[in-house]
Amino acid sequence: MPTTPATAATSAPSGAAPSIMLELVDENGTTIGTAEKLSAHQAPGRLHRAFSVFLFDEEGRLLLQRRALGKYHSPGVWSNTCCGHPYPGEAPFTAAARRVSEELGVSPSLMAEAGTVRYNHPDPVSGLVEQEYNHLFVGMVQAPLRPDPQEVEETAFVTARELAERHASVPFSAWFMTVLDAARPAIRELTGATGGW
Repeated sequence: MPTTPATAATSAPSGAAPSIMLELVDENGTTIGTAEKLSAHQAPGRLHRAFSVFLFDEEGRLLLQRRALGKYHSPGVWSNTCCGHPYPGEAPFTAAARRVSEELGVSPSLMAEAGTVRYNHPDPVSGLVEQEYNHLFVGMVQAPLRPDPQEVEETAFVTARELAERHASVPFSAWFMTVLDAARPAIRELTGATGGW
């Protein structure tokens, strides 16, 4: 059974905040154990499973989110539609759909796997490290957004040209270009040749 906040809470000491556990993996993406979320991100970082989602509207514009200012990791920077970590034992696809719903208040449409990418990105501000084996997903968003303000500061739909302009002028997450570049073949298949991606 996957570890969830509810099951983690039952095992936490009385009065303590429940620990969120991540799935540690080897270089091939094979599960080798678990670690508490914050400890997995402390330098030098421990390789763990993650996911990144790229959702587009009917016009082929990418949905970006600016991470909430209260987040402990990379607060206030722009990033892809949604990213996060599966609970131990949870399928990455299931985790990605769950987090899109939790963060943005919508269910993704036509979401499909778009490969994996492995990276090591230190966050220069917090000193935390993203050592991730990242599962990529692309899809559509076809309903009004209802972002959770504890997760998302603001959202924007952008064309490829608008993204380039924004990326040159405001802070983005350390991992953003790595996951975007890895997902581009699937993005082009979804949006078509005219999308500019």
